[in-house]
Amino acid sequence: MLKRNIRLRREYLYRKSVEAIERSRDEKKRKIREALEEGKPIPTELRNEEAALRQEIDLEDAQTAVPRSNIDDEYANAAEKDPKILLTTSRDPSAPLRQFVKELKFVFPNATQMNRGNQVIPEIMQTCNTHDFTDVIIVHEHRGVPDGLTICHLPFGPTAYFHLLNVVTRHDIKDSESIGNMPGAYPHLILDNFKSKLGLRMATILKHLFPVPKPDTKHIITFANRSDYISFRNHVYGKNSPKSVDLKEIGPRFEMQLYLIKLGTMDQKEAPTEWVHRPYMNTTKKRKFLGE
Repeated sequence: MLKRNIRLRREYLYRKSVEAIERSRDEKKRKIREALEEGKPIPTELRNEEAALRQEIDLEDAQTAVPRSNIDDEYANAAEKDPKILLTTSRDPSAPLRQFVKELKFVFPNATQMNRGNQVIPEIMQTCNTHDFTDVIIVHEHRGVPDGLTICHLPFGPTAYFHLLNVVTRHDIKDSESIGNMPGAYPHLILDNFKSKLGLRMATILKHLFPVPKPDTKHIITFANRSDYISFRNHVYGKNSPKSVDLKEIGPRFEMQLYLIKLGTMDQKEAPTEWVHRPYMNTTKKRKFLGE
C-alpha cells in the first residue's frame, strides 16, 4: 500500500508539472477561437503557431475543449467511498482543546480521534495512508484557546490552514437549556456565499469531509462566508406542526479564516503554494476572496 501511494503521488506530481505548459497552450487556442468567432485578425504573436493550433481546435469536441486542471484529480474518486477522517491535536493538549476535539469528533461522521503523543507529522501521514484515511484534521491552540485548524486531504492533498476565532463549545453556549442532543445522522450541508474561484475551491475541501446524508435527516451543518470569515453552526430541527419548525443549535460554534492552501500533504515541505493571505491584503477591505 505504501509503495502504491508513493507511485500515485509521483504520477500526480508529474501531471501537475506539465499543467503549466498545457494551460499556456489552452490560452493560445482560446485567443485564436475568439478571433475566428469575432472575425478579427489572428494576434501577431500567434501567427507562427496558427496552423498547428487550428488543427487541434478542429479536432476538439464539447468535452475536450474545456481545459481541465490536475487539481480536479484530488477529489476525482471521493464519491466512491465515504470519507474517513483522523482527528488529532497539537502536542500536549490542554483540557479545553481536548474537549473541543471531542465535540468535533461528533461533528465529522466517520472521524477517529487519536492522541498525538510524541508523533511527528510524517509518522501521522504514514499511519493514515496505511489505514486508508481520506483526510487528516489537526487542531492547534494558544494558551488553552483553540486558534488553528489544518485540513489535509489524502493521498495527494490539498492542505488548507485556518485561523480559529470565537470558539464556543456545547457546554459554553449561554442558552444551554435549548441545546439539542448530538445526533448520529449524517448532516445536510449549507455552503453559503462561496462564489469566487477560491470560494468554490474552499467549498470543495469542506464538503468532502462529510458523507452523503439521507434525504429525511434533520441534522444541518452550515458554513457561511461573510467577509472571508467562515462561520460554522450546527443545528437540528423538528416539525411541531405543518407550518412551524423548531430549530435547535447543538454546538459547537466557531469562525474560520483561511490563510494558506498548499497543493500537497502536510509532510511535503516542497509542496507548491496554491493561495496565501499576505499581510498587505489586510488593507484591501473592499475585496472579498471567497465570495461577495
